[in-house]
Amino acid sequence: MKLKVGILFGGRSGEHEVSLKSACSVMAALDESKYDIFPIGITREGTWLAGNDPMKALSTGNLPGGNVPVAVVPDPGVGGLVYLGEKGAADCSAAAERFGSPDFISGKIEKLQVVFPVLHGTYGEDGTVQGLLELAGIPYVGPGVLAASAGMDKVVMKMLFQQVGLPVGKYLYFLKREWRENRQKYVEQIEKELRYPCFIKPANLGSSVGISKAADREQLIQGIEEAARYDRRIVVEEHLQGKEIEVSVLGNDEPEASVPGEIIPCNDFYDYQAKYIDDRSELIIPAELGEKLTAEVRSMAVKVFKAVDGSGMGRVDFFVDPLKETVVVNEINTIPGFTQVSMYPKLWEASGLSYSHLLDRLINLALERFQEKAELKTIF
Repeated sequence: MKLKVGILFGGRSGEHEVSLKSACSVMAALDESKYDIFPIGITREGTWLAGNDPMKALSTGNLPGGNVPVAVVPDPGVGGLVYLGEKGAADCSAAAERFGSPDFISGKIEKLQVVFPVLHGTYGEDGTVQGLLELAGIPYVGPGVLAASAGMDKVVMKMLFQQVGLPVGKYLYFLKREWRENRQKYVEQIEKELRYPCFIKPANLGSSVGISKAADREQLIQGIEEAARYDRRIVVEEHLQGKEIEVSVLGNDEPEASVPGEIIPCNDFYDYQAKYIDDRSELIIPAELGEKLTAEVRSMAVKVFKAVDGSGMGRVDFFVDPLKETVVVNEINTIPGFTQVSMYPKLWEASGLSYSHLLDRLINLALERFQEKAELKTIF
């Protein structure tokens, strides 16, 4: 009997389009002899859609007939999606035909055995969806609430890394409100402690959205204003020398690390354009680091994963200086990109695990973690 897998994509995030690309790749690679694939799209406004073709609805901005609003309710007795009825459906007759009966308009339940959140950024990768699925009692792929939220927040993430003795670069962070009230203070502090060039980032976002590199004061101010469009907290980091190295991690309590890969960006740094549009960045897999540094980054990637209590998957990014033999942790991405050009699946493929088998492993890890948590005592 096939396992029913809900693929969750889109979302209220600056990484909405990246999520669509990742979800397309995941759905194409899942073995249909093993899985009953059930797509669930989340619009930019936060409406969950299922039915005729939610991917098309989100990609085109149109809501074709049959896309019906659905919701996960925080009741473990439901175990799936509840159809919300006609509200928002462009053509209810088409939806009724799709599901075989009109009962979708009166609370029909779509049972799901596992959910794969192919979501990036806020309201998907930050622990919010994970918390909802925990309350609903539905197994899900990827990080739990803690790992998702900590891995999404660049400030908390760095603090956790420092707590377990992992090397991180110099950084400063502040609130948007604090920046508005005393801009000169932070400009001078950044120039004194970090110097130029430096990188400005929203504390909670990924895929290089809202990130910029500043070579002078004018660019610094512009970069902070841009980052403040996406988050209430802004992080400014020192510019680190070295190769940009990434390692994929897979597992729950006993995670494994892939071979490392190096990114040589086609642009000044590995920004959104370089990651998803230009397709001109060079990927060297495996990275040419030598035996000692290769072992070090793989070991450190596992330590990073455990520092945030990771589960399922994670991609850890480093800056490595082969001449000085130094390794600095940049960040962990707990729901890394799954597009055809994404490093996470490419690194596992180079490590001997194909894309489709990687997805199998992730789904099995989700079920394993769910079963383990189900055995815990929650009533006293």
